[in-house]
Amino acid sequence: MIELKATAKIALRAIKANKMRSILTSLGIIIGVASVIIMLSIGLGAQISLQNEMQSMGTNLIMIRSGSSTSGGARMGHGSQPTLKNSDANDIEEKIDAVRLAAPVVNDSGQIVFGNTNWATNIIGTDNRYFAIKEWDLAYGRYFTDADLKNANKVAILGYTVVKELFGDIDPLNKTIRVKGSPFTVIGVLLARGQSGPGQDQDDMIYLPLSTVQKKISGTQFPDMVNMIMLQTYHAEDTYTSQDEISALLRQRHNLGLNKDDDFTIMNLTQFMEMMQSSTQIMTILLGSIASISLLVGGIGIMNIMLVSVTERTREIGIRMAIGAKRWDIRLQFLMESLILSLIGGLIGVVIGISGVLIFPLTTSISTSLSTFYVLLPFSFSGVVGLLFGFFPAYKASLLNPINALRYE
Repeated sequence: MIELKATAKIALRAIKANKMRSILTSLGIIIGVASVIIMLSIGLGAQISLQNEMQSMGTNLIMIRSGSSTSGGARMGHGSQPTLKNSDANDIEEKIDAVRLAAPVVNDSGQIVFGNTNWATNIIGTDNRYFAIKEWDLAYGRYFTDADLKNANKVAILGYTVVKELFGDIDPLNKTIRVKGSPFTVIGVLLARGQSGPGQDQDDMIYLPLSTVQKKISGTQFPDMVNMIMLQTYHAEDTYTSQDEISALLRQRHNLGLNKDDDFTIMNLTQFMEMMQSSTQIMTILLGSIASISLLVGGIGIMNIMLVSVTERTREIGIRMAIGAKRWDIRLQFLMESLILSLIGGLIGVVIGISGVLIFPLTTSISTSLSTFYVLLPFSFSGVVGLLFGFFPAYKASLLNPINALRYE
């Protein structure tokens, strides 16, 4: 331990003797460590942001959309042809053991008016199972009652964005709004959720009883039809195992023969979430790998300077060997110098990297997340780089012949 302390002091003295060269030598390590911390933090921030957005959509989800239609030779998107019914959702919930809840959904859009203010938004017709599936609580007010759903009452639950745009600072509860010209009473306001994974504002929605939309808003010729069924399974793995059962049940209910294609589309949102998370993890690894190249370049810089240092201090090495220093002592001295140079650069890089992570979200729209592991990893790697790239110069110095070294001018 005493020998290491003495060697460290000699190494620090040698580094201080050439301050400018030492700073320039460590520059590659500084840039490398700072870059790795910032890049990994950006990747981690993207992962956490994605997880939060996906979590806000709900967990263990399966979405079933009705079939596509063809108009004028052009094939329309999924959901354009009504093929799903309210009873499909009830039957799936009742007969598929893995399904916890199934909520029928009708999508529409229109102008919402309160006083002299209007706002164009998305209209969702559904029942309370939808909010349970999405684990969405009310900020205040109440959900739909059985009477609201049975009697097609004109009541509405608003998203936060709609409340902000229509009412401002006015309490919207029990106020009357007009939805596509029809009066509705506001009975509740949902907690703010923000944007979903696909980038849609989840708060820019108005929710009405399913029966109300079907009978009094959409004006469809198929009053029992829905655009979509949102399912929630008990466990994440159930989203995979239950798909075949759901498909078989719907084909039976829709009287689809063996040669007929499905008139519905099943989408596993859990699988989509896992794919997105996997993509962000790969992105984080790639960002970190690219940034770590700077560390390797910094290591090469350290090796070059240490080789120059060995040449400049050949006579000093000869003197140390002449008074009893062993090859290991010489090797340790240059390894210590290389390690200290790398760690000093790494420490400065950590400070710059952390500062960058904290400043980045303030100047850009990109979110970051600081992790202790992602700080310690590049700092530790800088020490490893110092040892690896310092070994060859140290080894070369230890092989010098003491007599020839003393004669070196």
